[in-house]
Amino acid sequence: MHKRTLLLLCWFCLCLQLSAQEKKLFNETPEQKEQRLAWWTHDRFGMFIHWGLYALPARHEWVKNRERLTNEAYQKYFDQFNPDLYNPREWARMAKAAGMKYAVITSKHHEGFCLFDSKYTDYKATKTAYGKDLIREWVDAFRAEGLKVGFYYSLIDWHHPDYTIDRVHPQRPDDTARYAQLNKGRDMAKYREYLHNQLREILTNYGKIDILWADFSFPGRFGKDHNDWNSVELIKMIRKLQPDIIINDRMDLGEYEDGGDFVTPEQYKVSEWPTRNGKRIPWETCQTFSGSWGYYRDETSWKDIKQLLVLLIESVSKGGNLLLNVGPTARGTFDHRAKEALQAMGQWMEVNSRSIYGCTQAPPEFAKPDNCLLTYNPATKRLYVHLLDYPLQNFTLPGYKGKIKYAQFLHDASEIRMSAPGMHHSLGSNQGENDVNLSLPVIKPGVEIPVIELVLNE
Repeated sequence: MHKRTLLLLCWFCLCLQLSAQEKKLFNETPEQKEQRLAWWTHDRFGMFIHWGLYALPARHEWVKNRERLTNEAYQKYFDQFNPDLYNPREWARMAKAAGMKYAVITSKHHEGFCLFDSKYTDYKATKTAYGKDLIREWVDAFRAEGLKVGFYYSLIDWHHPDYTIDRVHPQRPDDTARYAQLNKGRDMAKYREYLHNQLREILTNYGKIDILWADFSFPGRFGKDHNDWNSVELIKMIRKLQPDIIINDRMDLGEYEDGGDFVTPEQYKVSEWPTRNGKRIPWETCQTFSGSWGYYRDETSWKDIKQLLVLLIESVSKGGNLLLNVGPTARGTFDHRAKEALQAMGQWMEVNSRSIYGCTQAPPEFAKPDNCLLTYNPATKRLYVHLLDYPLQNFTLPGYKGKIKYAQFLHDASEIRMSAPGMHHSLGSNQGENDVNLSLPVIKPGVEIPVIELVLNE
């Protein structure tokens, strides 16, 4: 009886081990993954580009959904699409000048229109008046500027005849009893084959692709999950075609440890570095200049330059990346507001990028002063203090005594004098004996957010 119990226990333990193994899809070690993502975690700042037929109505990339437009009603945008001013080399130069190191473009968004020349559909750029493969030109231009390239590909497709109508489809019914009737004759298996074929195309025909953004799953009633995309086989195909690629987390493979390389908080700031099972994980927030991803002519809620810089700095201060979106116009140009924002970010990055590239969250022994954000470069052992609100002359670093070798402004490498905290006359005693006082100029330096670079003691 005892031996039988022991055998059962061994069998149970083996089952648990097998179960744990089944939660990984690949044999990659944590060290190998860290190495694969090393360039991405170093570069920190990328450009997102949402571009498609929705640039013509110019009232949000979900216009087809919001206004419940049929394929027939939406066809006029395909017929009129001709981005005659498209110059991806100019786009790439603007991205690089802004300090961005990589870019991700919508090869196909939810509307189903393909910017690339797919052999599986005629609903593509090469069949419009423009007549050329927009993705081919884009890849060549961005690579020429030394930028890494990535593709966004929509798992959703509101144009394909076999894609079943769900709760985010433009033709979704108000009466849920009508879903079955509306989906009569639609075959999700055929669409799934189309999806896999197109992903195979874009990962085969354009050389080395650095990032894939698959978007998005929405499990639940009248939704779509990993079964609808056959996500397990899909991610295996992706990794086979592009072994070094970095993949986002939106294929509904959360039960697998390696079902995605990074998490993607969208349009909000995380309160702290995201974790999984108590371990910090790679993350990237995707954000817009305004309230829309696609070109929206009448949108007015554009972020100012300080808000945009804080998005970038705060992301890095919590160990993450920022993917900042541009929605080009239907003629293929960047909106003047986007150009101005990119230029302003570039001016700041030109002298302050050392506090972004290669940086991450500061070690816990460095307390964050009020109205500041900290980033830290573990390779150079330098700490960066970003002054969101410029202080008066005496700026205190709490508990930094003995930790700093030298202090300077980053933008011009001008020395900042350090001293022990002085006497607080109203109290008549020394305050914060482990603090360090920095003597700043009265007038704020001519950068939007000044950065203090601290050279730390070994």
